[in-house]
Amino acid sequence: MDVYGLQAKYHMKKYGSTPEQIAYAAAKNHNNGALNPKAHYRFEMTPEQVLADREISWPFTRSMCASMTDGAAAIIICSEAYLKTQTQSVKDRAICIRAALFTGGKYRSVSEPSLTHIAANKAYQKTGINPNQIDVAEIHDASSFCEIYQSEMLGFCEIGEGGEFIASGATKIGGTIPINTSAGLVSKGHPIGATGLSMTFELVTQLRGDAGKRQVKDAAIALQENGGGIIGMEEGRIDGAIAAAILLGMIQAFGQQYFAGWIELGTNLFLVVILVFRPQGLFALTQERTG
Repeated sequence: MDVYGLQAKYHMKKYGSTPEQIAYAAAKNHNNGALNPKAHYRFEMTPEQVLADREISWPFTRSMCASMTDGAAAIIICSEAYLKTQTQSVKDRAICIRAALFTGGKYRSVSEPSLTHIAANKAYQKTGINPNQIDVAEIHDASSFCEIYQSEMLGFCEIGEGGEFIASGATKIGGTIPINTSAGLVSKGHPIGATGLSMTFELVTQLRGDAGKRQVKDAAIALQENGGGIIGMEEGRIDGAIAAAILLGMIQAFGQQYFAGWIELGTNLFLVVILVFRPQGLFALTQERTG
């Protein structure tokens, strides 16, 4: 949290973001947690309650920081040929991987765009998708400042405008780009080892229309960003940083296309970008989780 706190302080000094904007992101995700029966914390909070909570590392309070939790997640992957041998009910719920991108990198200072930004731009270019086409997203909010930062890095708003973007309500369910409908790591919980796939599970649930009270209307294209290591500031070893961004979507959004099959490897595995769509595809997904 100290590292994320330093990054948040830099952002506040350079761009004018505020603790209140971070608290807005945290409260929004705690409120989403009240809609998710699999969330670790299932109670609503106001930004004022978030700010009044115990300080962890300024500007973060406890309610702005992800909690470790127990959980499990899994995906089942198959080829298009194998999927064709399955029943129609399986085909209808399968998700097709459109593209996968791996990229590597090194430590970057807080003044440089993160590898998330670089890899996401590569994915957008390769797939022809742009950030304005994303309907719902899951991002790695080890701290609630991450929602501000990654909204900028993923192109949902201009760099430096993430705080105002979040405070505008754009990332709420019903906003222009709902983020962390699952409740995020801050409220859903951070089951290390299963965190990334649990985020994928949420987005697949959204694309299938199965998210209940937290359902995003007409969700067709989704994006996931996940991280561990240094992203221009993520915790971990410089030479072992890992992050992931995943794009998902329905088949109607992209046409009759299948797995593109490109993979790029950098010096250090750092970021994964996958584009998938339904209803025909390369993997079905299941998840079991305890909080």
